[in-house]
Amino acid sequence: MTTAPVTRTTALPPVTSAPRRLLKHPRLMHYNRLAALVLVANAAWAATSWPLSPQALTHACLANLALAVLVRQQYVINLFFRLATRAPTSWPLKVRWTLGKVYHFGGLHVGGALAGATWFLALTLTGAKGLTAVVSWSLVVLLAVIVATALPPFRSRHHDHFEKIHRFGGWTALALFWAHTLLSAPRPVPITVLTVVTFSVALPWLRLRKVDVRLERPSPHVVLARFDHGETPFAGSSTAISRSPLKEWHSFANVPTPGERGFRLTISRAGDWTGSFIDDLPTRVWVKGITTAGVANIETLFKKVVYVATGSGIGPCLPHLLAAEVPSRLVWATRDPRTTYGDALVDEILAVQPHALVWDTSRHGKPDMVRLAYEAYRDFGAEAVICISNKKLTWQVVHGLERRGIPAYGAIWDS
Repeated sequence: MTTAPVTRTTALPPVTSAPRRLLKHPRLMHYNRLAALVLVANAAWAATSWPLSPQALTHACLANLALAVLVRQQYVINLFFRLATRAPTSWPLKVRWTLGKVYHFGGLHVGGALAGATWFLALTLTGAKGLTAVVSWSLVVLLAVIVATALPPFRSRHHDHFEKIHRFGGWTALALFWAHTLLSAPRPVPITVLTVVTFSVALPWLRLRKVDVRLERPSPHVVLARFDHGETPFAGSSTAISRSPLKEWHSFANVPTPGERGFRLTISRAGDWTGSFIDDLPTRVWVKGITTAGVANIETLFKKVVYVATGSGIGPCLPHLLAAEVPSRLVWATRDPRTTYGDALVDEILAVQPHALVWDTSRHGKPDMVRLAYEAYRDFGAEAVICISNKKLTWQVVHGLERRGIPAYGAIWDS
């Protein structure tokens, strides 16, 4: 383990050519490309099928609605990851680099939601009458509110309100779609699609349960939550927990220990909810649905990886470090790790990562994480870097490396 700051100055590799740098720009990340692809596909279909009948508009609306909902379904997400990570490491790096972007699937959700709302507005403008018109325009207004509050400026500043509007507004919209369909001479296709969508939305809630949790608080900054309710999740998955299931949910990376039942969550103080959780130490919490794959699952696409974490970002990295399915090297920057997270957790990390670089920010200040990531990537002979940190630093590391031709991955905060 290295705890002292690296004193040598390492020159970062030069950035790639202008066209390649353009493709690595944050605004052209795969998430946005997928959203644009859905919108372009809808526009191309409309151009080749014009004029569009009310029935065609209905089918287009429901097809996009189904896409927006189903790509967020936990079973579908796990399927995406399973398919993308089946590629062997003998495949060309460029192919595996692209497959590793599977976690950008949320762009399909965005594209489908925007296209579906647009098609429903077009359907409503064809001239619904009576009660159907009331339902139609109510749904148009509701969809506009859902879309507006899901835009990044509102979502980032008022995430709790966004979550409630998205949940209750989405349920209400689905009910209004059912009402609109039943009032408009229902046909087999719309009924079938709405049935599938409704089942998809309801499925996680059918597994809603309250479970015991044992909490250990090594410092006022963090708690280690231990669960053993008959489920041992796979490394790289996450579990959503809540104290008030209709209000808000928070997802944390599962940390199963090889050979042991149950799992742990590392919960750091990062807002009102986590703060009250750490202070109150509840004995029971709500869980729903199934454990879901996260970004670090793409590690199996590569022969060697570097994990870059700051603070509690060590939580999502830890299960992969313990499982050691892929050779890895850890770079972890955090304040006073033993005081904050406890000797037991730090010793557990160092037992499987004896060559880790653990940077104590309380002693050495904040490091240049892009440079540290590159040095570890170069010295370890890795093929990719996976960064788990806050939004700003994750984007600095991911885009700072990718524009230099190094595969890099990190969360995109689209939920």
